[in-house]
This record gives sequence, structure tokens and C-alpha cells, in this order.
Amino acid sequence: MIELTPEIIDWIDLNAKADTLALRLKHAGDKIKSEAILQIECRRKAASKLKQTLQCKNFVFPTSLSAEQCTSDSIAAFHATLVKGNTVLDMTCGLCIDAFHIAASGKTVTAIDINPEVAAAAGHNAAALGIDTLHAICADSTAWLAENDLRFDTIFIDPARRGDCGKRLFAISDCEPDVTSLLPLLASRCSRLIVKASPMLDITETIRSLGRCSHLYIIGTPTECKEIVAVIDFDSEDSGEPTISAVTISADRTVSFPFTKTDELVATAGVTAAAAPGNFLHVPYPATMKSGAFNLLATRCNVRKLHPDTHYYISAEPQPDFPGNIFQITETIPFSKAAIKHIRQKYPVINISARNFPLSSTDLAKRLKIKEGGELRLFAATDAEGPKIIIASPSLHI
Repeated sequence: MIELTPEIIDWIDLNAKADTLALRLKHAGDKIKSEAILQIECRRKAASKLKQTLQCKNFVFPTSLSAEQCTSDSIAAFHATLVKGNTVLDMTCGLCIDAFHIAASGKTVTAIDINPEVAAAAGHNAAALGIDTLHAICADSTAWLAENDLRFDTIFIDPARRGDCGKRLFAISDCEPDVTSLLPLLASRCSRLIVKASPMLDITETIRSLGRCSHLYIIGTPTECKEIVAVIDFDSEDSGEPTISAVTISADRTVSFPFTKTDELVATAGVTAAAAPGNFLHVPYPATMKSGAFNLLATRCNVRKLHPDTHYYISAEPQPDFPGNIFQITETIPFSKAAIKHIRQKYPVINISARNFPLSSTDLAKRLKIKEGGELRLFAATDAEGPKIIIASPSLHI
């Protein structure tokens, strides 16, 4: 692991915007400069995710992969709110962003990683960040937990989501370690288990495979569903239906939409074809879409669906509690050759989204022969009367 001396830190700052390929050619054979260049590259990769953490000049990335796969500061801060009690074990700490935020909230954290370089960086970075309640260990966390008769208030685990040759895995039992097979051991070692998993997992199957899931969080940003986080309270006697929360975290707010499967099953959504100019189009965030609470969205937020299978929602007024983006409609056009010609001439630059429509967003863009960009958005969807194209203004920030 590189030693970030004041001179190396200054060199990294000086070359923060430099061409790293050119730097590698210039300093070929210089191990220290090569490791410093890795720090420049990692800081660039993680800049948007780790704005808070990277204020620390002495923070070290052990590998390039650690920068690509690390949790963002904002999501890690949310994870920290899920922790119960004062003692925490992070069984797959990686770059340790989750563990740092948990420790910073006043908890005592044991952070384990099987990679010696990663574990060493965790200890170094804890000291650099002024965190003295985190103890980093290099070990196989499953074997370590089995061998040590220790109990924690909360165990946090983020199983590896890729198999051999980079194959993506979509079931918790296929990840490493297999949390489902470890449940008896984990239950004997903690009161609360937090499992971070791929956003590709099926919600119903995840709840079933974990058995005693008390709360399932679907976490994302306004543009992407990032992960599923399952919480199991082993000491709880409540065997009721788990709560599902779609949580969207942005720079200025966190929006949560909690519900149960029964809530969604008994909800009925009204349908309208009134996507008229002046009305408001409500588009669910990705985490909200993943949750599947499509009927409940309509009943709770006082909006109506364009079509039973089109998850766009309409109302005469913007609904500030809606967990998604809200746009005012400027034009609605029935899908036809004439509509394509009209749009091509009137909107040469516009962003395109299609849902429950004969063409995908990409194919529609090709058909229209327009450039994507600008502030306006074109939403293509099917309503109760057939395929429509809706032109919407920039989203409202409510």
C-alpha cells in the first residue's frame, strides 16, 4: 500500500486532471509514481460517490476495483440508520465506506476483508478519517465468525454479486458467501442482520429465501436502482408481513415509500386518458418501479394511471408526495406517421423515454431521427385509447 507522504499528496493534487496514460508512460518503472497514479484514477472514478470521504487527502484506495464497487457516502449514511445497538460486524467491508459511516455514528465496528491489501487500507483510512472505533481484520469472515464466540448487536454483509468470469448473480444463495446457508450461525451471533444485495433480485424470492425478513429496502437514486437491503431481526417475535420501502436518495432529500404486499394487492388504481396539455405527468423513481407498488402509488398519491399496464401517472395538479419526477405536459400526440414528422420538425433535440409502447426508447429515437438532449422530455406510452406521445417540460422540483 502506498505511503501518502506530503510530497506524494501534493503530486497527486498537481496531476489530478492530467492524462494518466501519459503519466504512466512518463513514469514507467517508478513503483511509487505508479501507485500514485492509481490514486488519481480511483479518485476520479469515485469523485461523485465519495464527495465527503475524499475531502480526506490521506485516504487510500487499495485497488481500482474498490473505487468502482464502493458504496456512495449518501447511501452508506442511510445504511448506518438501519444499524441496531452499539457493536457491529461488517463481514465484507471492502473499501469500508459503510463501516466508516456506521462507526462515525458512534458504533464500535469490526470490519473484515479477506484481501490483505484491502484490510490494511481499511485500518489506514479509519485512522486518516479520525475514526478510532473501527478495528480492521484480514480473514475469511465466515471462518472467523465460526471460530470466535462473539456476539454483535448488528452484522452487516454485502455478498459478492459476481460469479466466475464476471457472471452476474441474481439469487442470494448464488452469492459469496451464501447468506441463506449461514443463517443459523448468524442468528447465534447477532440480534439484527443487514444483507445488502443486487437490485436484480426478485423481491418475493428474496423475502422467502431469508425467511424472517422484517423489512426490505429497495434503494436507489433518481436515475438508478442501486441495491436491495434486507433486515432480519432474530430476536423479534413479530412474524407478520415484512414492510417494503422504496427509498430514493438524492443530493437534497431522501424519499421513502413504505408498504406491504397486502397493501398493494388490495389497492385499486384509477385509469385516465387525460394526458392533456397543462396536466401533470408523474414518473416513478427506479426504486419505486422496482418495488411493484403500482396500484398503491395511485391511491396514496391521488393520481391516475394512463393505462393498467403503463406505469405513468396523471393528475390535474402536481402531487408533492409522489416518489418520482413530475413534469407538466405541453403536448399530446396520437402515434402516427404524421406525429413522427411533426415531432422531428418541432423538437429536433429532446430526451426520449418509452414505456408500454410499440417501440423501445432507442428504436423511437431512430425512427424520429432526432438528437437526444436538452431540457424537454418525450414520453411515449399507451393510454386507454392507444399509443400516444407526450411532450413534457423539465421536471418540477417539489
